[in-house]
Amino acid sequence: MKEGKKNLAYAIFYDSLELIHAKTGEPGLDVWKKALGNLFPSIEVKRKRIGGATIQVPVEVWPNRKISLGIKWLLAQARLRNEKTMQEKLAFEIIAASQEEGKAYKKKTDTEKMAASNRVFSHFKI
Repeated sequence: MKEGKKNLAYAIFYDSLELIHAKTGEPGLDVWKKALGNLFPSIEVKRKRIGGATIQVPVEVWPNRKISLGIKWLLAQARLRNEKTMQEKLAFEIIAASQEEGKAYKKKTDTEKMAASNRVFSHFKI
């Protein structure tokens, strides 16, 4: 939702679910739940200043933050797509995320790879 346009956001979301159903043949809500489940990160990095250096410490993601990050990544990457309408952009990004593809899924894997590569700093507490 941007600038308080809740009814427009609802319309875009439900139209994209109908478009998903038309493209895949599966219920749109089920595809959306699967896509969101694929986008939930399990671990992320937070910055911590130790002495004069800033290191990235991997931390587990809280459940509410998982949902928030998944939705933010999905919407951000949908806005960058090249389709004509926001309904199409959102629908195709949801379909891609449900199949473990697309830019939003890549963002999740990049976040987890970064956390895995910095696991030597996991003994620092944030």
